[in-house]
Amino acid sequence: MAGRRPSVKPSDTAHSPVSMADLARELGVSMTTISRALSDHHSIGPATKQAVLKLAKKLNYQPNRMASALRKGTSTLLGVIVPYIEGRFFASVVHGIETAASKAGYSIIICQSNEDVAQERKNLETLLSAQVAGILVSVSRTTLDFRHFDKVRKRGVPLVFFDRILEGDSVNAVVLNDQDGAYQATRHLLEQGCRRVAHLAGPQHLNIYRNRRQGYLDALQNQGIAPDESLIIDCDMTLEGGQASMKQLLALPNPPDGVFSAGDWAVLGALQVLKSRGVRVPQDVALAGFSNEALTMVAEPHLTSVDQRCEEMGQAAFRLFTDLAAADGTAFSQRQVVLQPQLFVRESSQRGAEVVENK
Repeated sequence: MAGRRPSVKPSDTAHSPVSMADLARELGVSMTTISRALSDHHSIGPATKQAVLKLAKKLNYQPNRMASALRKGTSTLLGVIVPYIEGRFFASVVHGIETAASKAGYSIIICQSNEDVAQERKNLETLLSAQVAGILVSVSRTTLDFRHFDKVRKRGVPLVFFDRILEGDSVNAVVLNDQDGAYQATRHLLEQGCRRVAHLAGPQHLNIYRNRRQGYLDALQNQGIAPDESLIIDCDMTLEGGQASMKQLLALPNPPDGVFSAGDWAVLGALQVLKSRGVRVPQDVALAGFSNEALTMVAEPHLTSVDQRCEEMGQAAFRLFTDLAAADGTAFSQRQVVLQPQLFVRESSQRGAEVVENK
């Protein structure tokens, strides 16, 4: 090795990461030598490797994985785009992805679209610039087509959708059987004696809300009940949207005696309006939602809701990514993994006998 240069002490780097340049300067060698020694390259002798590794340990050198990925054209970074991270659902899905990814040696970058397709496009550009190994995404409420995902496909980056997808295009995806979940919730309300069950329906261009509406209609049909269009209210699935929808329903000449909402925040809004009007829940109006958010166990009464198998969805999305990555450009048939929902029955919907709640 060449002559030694001024020493780098651990205290010198207390506030900034040690780089390969620092190691090269300390040992008087090139950064190429440092890089090859750290990767156990055959061209570097045992004595030099030992000296590099000893100094790296002493100075607590941590490799820059992103920089390494950019040099090698490979990556152990995985991009995840969600509409929002608040609440239980997306946070739990991301936790499932991260748990599975970590075990496989991957790290994840989380981006939020905030239900804005323009931000979703920016998220994609950011992740592609970081040369991530793959992208897992649940589309925003304002996403109406897939065109901005074409760049991902053209670059050969594995792309997996979960929960919210746009149908009519061939995609690899992990979804819940939303239609069956909605069917279970609506049937439960009918079994409790409800005969005028309203539906707070989310944006119908999104698969999840369209399928939940169909499950609601299927349950009515199986009970021989003709759907009443005045009981189906378009709602943006927010707290405020649920409040406005419930007020609209209560203004009908013949209000509903049950409400199935395609989302928990909207049904919470409906509950608030009912309580403010002195309407008893579930005796006068029984309620059921979808997503099994934490708020369902905080509301009074506790809200019946369909659980979406959040963590399992995240893990399944990661497994689908690894299958795509392993294919490495070879033929891979489009795949859709469908998870089965579970209805959690609580006080807001169960009439008569004492409620034994599913937690």
